[in-house]
Amino acid sequence: MLIRSSNKTDDGRKVTWIGALVNLFLIVFKLFAGYFGHSQALIADAVHSASDLFTDAVVLVGLRVSGKAPDENHHFGHGRFETLSSAIIGLGLVGVAVYVGTKAALGIYGHIEHHPTWLALVAAALSIAFKEAVYRYTIQVGRRIKSVALVANAWHHRSDALSSVAVLLGVAGAQIRPGWHILDAYAALVVSLLILEVGLEILWKSTREFTDAAPKASVVDKIRHCAMGVDGVIEIHDLKVRTSGGFYQIGIHVVVDDNLTVGEGHQIAREVERCFIEELEDLSEAIVHVDPHSKFRSQGEGQPQRSRH
Repeated sequence: MLIRSSNKTDDGRKVTWIGALVNLFLIVFKLFAGYFGHSQALIADAVHSASDLFTDAVVLVGLRVSGKAPDENHHFGHGRFETLSSAIIGLGLVGVAVYVGTKAALGIYGHIEHHPTWLALVAAALSIAFKEAVYRYTIQVGRRIKSVALVANAWHHRSDALSSVAVLLGVAGAQIRPGWHILDAYAALVVSLLILEVGLEILWKSTREFTDAAPKASVVDKIRHCAMGVDGVIEIHDLKVRTSGGFYQIGIHVVVDDNLTVGEGHQIAREVERCFIEELEDLSEAIVHVDPHSKFRSQGEGQPQRSRH
């Protein structure tokens, strides 16, 4: 069983705490600038940043729990807690999108006038710079430690940066021509659509993990070719692959010559596992069953050899 090292988990916590501090600063600054700068879009953007604080907390809990080793109640480890964290982030993004979009649509329908000032423009520009920097840092760490929750949170930061771009355009338009004040509300509506897209994508990926969906065909083919390339493997069957917390869990039957000893069959199984470890960077567990060729042909039964990494 491959367990994320404590050092990597610490890296995940560090980047999340940095993101939380940035979010806290931006919430206060954007609310202040949105209120005194008369920008509905910027206030909506501040609400988006507030949701980031919640997702930061979810990620911290997910990293802590998912890194635990298998126990009596969780035989396959705690990787799905990280998937759960990712799903909660997705739900949070969808909720924020609905709130922001509804408020913006009502503003457009009611022709509510907002005349944003230069203060809102400065706040939007600073938000873009800060959130894009946090996104790049977070997604780099998330990909390095193979954390689906951290990667999802990185996209939450990116969606905040993108929404601030929409705010910047809306506020700039209103600055150029005061008669375009409605652009601020339209910018808030664009913000909601961007957030909704990211939230639904994260939810979709989490749902695939929860339902044990197989990874893309290229990954399955790599596993199949890896096993068939091991000396002594005649054929394979019952290959099953799922993802948990961003890591692959594999179950496979390999057919070998039935004249081999148990020890020789077990060694072939170990070679198959070694190939998986070398070819799949995101491997969590491999269970290789050894089937004698004659028995496989007649009954499809085998002699399991189980190993974890």
